[in-house]
Amino acid sequence: AAMALVNKATAGKAAMAGALRSLSSSLPRVSAPYSSASRSLSQRSTIILGSGPTRSSYTGGFQVPWAGQGKRSMSSGSEEKKDLPPLVYEDTFIKEILRSVRTIAMVGASSNWNRPSYFAMKYLMAKGFRVIPVNPASHGKKILGEHVYKDLIELSQADVKIDMVDVFRGSEFVVPIAEDAVKIGAKVLWMQLGVRNDEAARIAEAGGLKVVQDRCPKIEFSRLFGELGWHGFNSGVISSKRRPVGTSGERKHEGEAAKENADGKEKLPDIQFRGFETRAIHAGAAPDPTTGARGTPIYQTTAYVFDDVDHAASLFNLQTFGNIYSRLSNPTTAVLEERIANLEGGRGTTCTASGHSAQLIALFPLMQPGDKLVASNKLYGGSITQLGKTIKKFDWNCEFVDVDNLDNVRNAVKDPKVKCIWAESLANPGGVVSDIRALADIAREAGIPLIIDNTMATPYLCRPIEHGADIVVHSTTKFMSGHGNAMGGAVVDSGKFDWSRSPDKFPSLSRPEPAYHGLTFAETFGDLAYTLYGHAVGLRDLGPCMAPFNAYLTITGIETLPLRMERHCQNGQGVAEFLSKHPKVSWVSYATLPDNKYLPLAKRYLQGKGGSVFTFGLKGGFDAGVKVVENCHLLSHLANLGDARSLILHPASTTHRQLTVEQRAAAGAGDDVIR
Repeated sequence: AAMALVNKATAGKAAMAGALRSLSSSLPRVSAPYSSASRSLSQRSTIILGSGPTRSSYTGGFQVPWAGQGKRSMSSGSEEKKDLPPLVYEDTFIKEILRSVRTIAMVGASSNWNRPSYFAMKYLMAKGFRVIPVNPASHGKKILGEHVYKDLIELSQADVKIDMVDVFRGSEFVVPIAEDAVKIGAKVLWMQLGVRNDEAARIAEAGGLKVVQDRCPKIEFSRLFGELGWHGFNSGVISSKRRPVGTSGERKHEGEAAKENADGKEKLPDIQFRGFETRAIHAGAAPDPTTGARGTPIYQTTAYVFDDVDHAASLFNLQTFGNIYSRLSNPTTAVLEERIANLEGGRGTTCTASGHSAQLIALFPLMQPGDKLVASNKLYGGSITQLGKTIKKFDWNCEFVDVDNLDNVRNAVKDPKVKCIWAESLANPGGVVSDIRALADIAREAGIPLIIDNTMATPYLCRPIEHGADIVVHSTTKFMSGHGNAMGGAVVDSGKFDWSRSPDKFPSLSRPEPAYHGLTFAETFGDLAYTLYGHAVGLRDLGPCMAPFNAYLTITGIETLPLRMERHCQNGQGVAEFLSKHPKVSWVSYATLPDNKYLPLAKRYLQGKGGSVFTFGLKGGFDAGVKVVENCHLLSHLANLGDARSLILHPASTTHRQLTVEQRAAAGAGDDVIR
């Protein structure tokens, strides 16, 4: 419509000028390429491919911004928007850039402390980089002690050698910046989160520059040099090397060492260890930097000393990663969080005190009063009670549907108040296997995330993120810890759901957060937003943090997860086959028995295994079930699962007792059922 105004202005220069004045009065003004405009996230995050739009000069000039929505949308000048696959860079490529760079020109730098550019600038300066701000709107002023330059050309005339140009401007403004980066002899053109312009990339690469798009150097530095693990993010780095110690006993990062050594000596491996068994033992853990202890220490502390007032302020403002108070984060728990994220293939994890608290933390960033979720009616009984009754006290609601009937799910998510779909990969206790890919497709069409409870399968059998799930939850009390001695829960974010595409739908992540002075999590932290919100807001305000000792026990348990799950499945298969032939048993629900309707899904999602929790029906109903349970001498009669010891339970009289007869039947927990 805006361009139509211009096209209609065909009656000479005066008419064209009038159309432009009309246009400029109805749209937000967009500044020159080097300015730091206060723009909406949808404008800031536009991605431009192919031939870029008409460029403005250094002196400004009006531009019509592209109308793309979200950091991975493309606008080609038409109304059509296309999703783009994310760019993939080898860790070795990013590492080499961060090792070789000394001086960074930050285009679009802001003096506003809660803007993403200020976060990145302050963090990178603390890690030994010199960061020089470039912004004509602040020309001549100082940001964090550095003089602000009008543009890259003026900066080059000041006889400052620039290694990298870091662009905090909308994608439509990057082309002239790329041209100037070539002119001044920069080595790297780096486009921030949400910024992607392939024409600018081609210009820079033709000029001999390395190019990175849609990434944050702060986050990449933290990930690759061992710091993101403090908040449960998946760094992807595994090393048995002891890290140096900095001030206040704090880890001194390999990236800092690279700044001090001109040869950029390699200390962290560029090898990617991919074996599940290897990662179950090593992911997230490294020798203690102070003592060299190889086992993960238990940090049984409530709080952490700050280096100085500025360090404390940076932590409280989320400008740097570190520990404040163990309700928010703890070094022992962080090892577990990174390990679970790594095994699930996620971006980050928030660990909690229990599986039920994990469910609340998973929903907390998504739900507003009056919102609802759509959930499987075959969930664990405690989950049905929590989602069906307890969350109503928050004015949240849940509609339970039969997820075997995908049309039911499609109809349910048509309600605009629905914020997610919830199902179990392998249901407790009925052994129902969800069609994760089909549910993910429905969720994607509706613009909402799919949450999968993977407690029963664990990432050893099933990795829901690989099949399209956006968020994975666990009760780590069960198979992850594996010995019936540590309560806990976990929320794993894939990092793949773009919260900024629907800011009105997910305001907690895509709108300014009042508790952090208007900081917007999705804009500032990109694909780390959900996990960081879980720590910085969810754990802070709801408080269900995991005890460090429980984290330690769960870390130890996960080391044997592959061995235990193999044996669990072997035993489960053997007992299920035995019971299926027993004259007093009317039926057995175990996913990998030949006549089970979920066998094809078990082959697709569970590696052809059925786990070790299943149900069977007794001829004789409720009374027969009670009699069997009370006459077992080896199997323990208790309400848990995933233990090294075999367990038996009558769900109708215990775990599913709160449910109606109809709900128990839907969940596979009728009167005759033994788990």
